Amino acid sequence: MVEPARPHTRFERARIIGARALQISMGAPLYVTEQNLREEFREELVSLYGVDEANVRFVLDPLKIALLEYERNLIPIDVDPHED
Repeated sequence: MVEPARPHTRFERARIIGARALQISMGAPLYVTEQNLREEFREELVSLYGVDEANVRFVLDPLKIALLEYERNLIPIDVDPHED
């Protein structure tokens, strides 16, 4: 896990998550497993596909995946603040 050097501002957080979502949408490898995605978004998958299908499907939304990776500190991106 990559801990940030300091807490991110809301703008830095948005930039990191957006950059990672773009990477995921372009086919970059994920830092979470398909099983973790199934477990984290189980309720959503069940509501969309039913109980049986929820066991074989996982979330494909790059923004949701990037947000999950950010919350778990899995994204190896950090911000270098400009100190004045």
